[in-house]
Amino acid sequence: MEASTIAAIATPPGAGGIGIIKISGPKAIGIAGAIFYHRTNGAAACDNIKNKDAHSISSFKTHRLYYGHIVNPDTRKVVDEVLLAVMKAPRSYTREDVVEIQAHSGPAALRAILALILRQGARIAEPGEFTKRAYLSGRIDLTQAEAVIDIINARTDAALQAATNQVTGKLKTAVEDIKNALTDLLVQIEAGIDFPEDVADILPAQQVAQKIRLLVLKPIEDLIERYRTEHVYRDGLNLVIIGKPNVGKSSLMNCLVQKDRAIVTANPGTTRDLIEEGLQIQGIPINIADTAGLHETDDPIETIGIRKARQSIESASLVLFIINAAETLTTNDHQIYDKYSDKNMILVINKMDLVEHDPSFQLKTPGHWNGIPQAQISALYATGIDGLKELIVKNAVGDIENILDHSIIPNLRHEQALEKSLLAVQTALTGLSQSLPAELLAIDIKGAIDQLDTIVGTKPSADILDRIFSKFCIGK
Repeated sequence: MEASTIAAIATPPGAGGIGIIKISGPKAIGIAGAIFYHRTNGAAACDNIKNKDAHSISSFKTHRLYYGHIVNPDTRKVVDEVLLAVMKAPRSYTREDVVEIQAHSGPAALRAILALILRQGARIAEPGEFTKRAYLSGRIDLTQAEAVIDIINARTDAALQAATNQVTGKLKTAVEDIKNALTDLLVQIEAGIDFPEDVADILPAQQVAQKIRLLVLKPIEDLIERYRTEHVYRDGLNLVIIGKPNVGKSSLMNCLVQKDRAIVTANPGTTRDLIEEGLQIQGIPINIADTAGLHETDDPIETIGIRKARQSIESASLVLFIINAAETLTTNDHQIYDKYSDKNMILVINKMDLVEHDPSFQLKTPGHWNGIPQAQISALYATGIDGLKELIVKNAVGDIENILDHSIIPNLRHEQALEKSLLAVQTALTGLSQSLPAELLAIDIKGAIDQLDTIVGTKPSADILDRIFSKFCIGK
């Protein structure tokens, strides 16, 4: 653990009731003591400043709030009225001495206090450095560190619950249980290597294989499946509405976000830029984009809008391809489908209000479109929207009734490590069935354990740590 003392503003920029500055490290208490004047016995602030040196806060009780002022030690001028808390090691977030100063949240006041702290010998914290120190000190593992940023970024109750479960160690416990089972097996294998004449007794193939399937293979597969079916609750869904001009894309967006986010007129080509908005459907955070109508044009402004639309479509998790129920499909409709048929798509048939009373109405779509999930709506009257939302959720997570409680949702990094661990375990099972030498089985089991270690951070690489903590804000 490095010996430097770090400090940062821990609350978002802007005016507010309270702004917090955190200091962590061996000099945290001394630095805070040099600028904090404790108000006692109702004495006026000016009396304390004029007649006393800085009150030593080393005698303060840990995890208590103390009232006073931050004062420039050179000019004796009051910077702000504050509450201060000392959290002495190891009972702190970083397991170092930590001081938190609760000041008024004006940007000028917070910057002035931070400047005084830096002049006393602290340095500005790097993004995520407080949490990185908590991880390096052993207070939390790597999955819990990642959960901190998930809590900060959570946009729905489901995402928050999943992140909270992870920060309390549920994913760590699940991974450690699998690792312990593999470690026990590795001990057996190594015993078989040391005593090859007794290998049949030490490694009874059928019992060992059954144990691997029950305690290792199935738990790993369950975690991988949880990522595949539930990661959208944390990561969200990028949804893009596409179609030719004047089919109701903007009207549909307004229905989904329940406000007039996009301008709607009867004139084709009203939307010329990419319009984005956030919403949630059944706990899934969704970023929805309304795009310019896709068609050939010489208009330079429309061309830019269409180019942005195509870029958005390429990165989309799901596209809503909208057509007009009251019109025969055009060449433009077919061109749009052909270009994006490889995308995850829902066909949205809009303007059903124009044909619902027409007994001769029959929507004619090409046969190869039949496999696309379809929703019939009227964006003008907001009918069919609930059914479309259900279809979006089903597309994202499958059968919603099969989703349990969002208790553990691995992220992409975890899923990749689990896949590699699963492959190593499956190779070991194959080797066991073929009575391969115990030394080869040991290599596969060690490989599986190593991959699990990367999840909890037992043996982290520098690039993994850099990637994880670079996502944090300064002050966390």
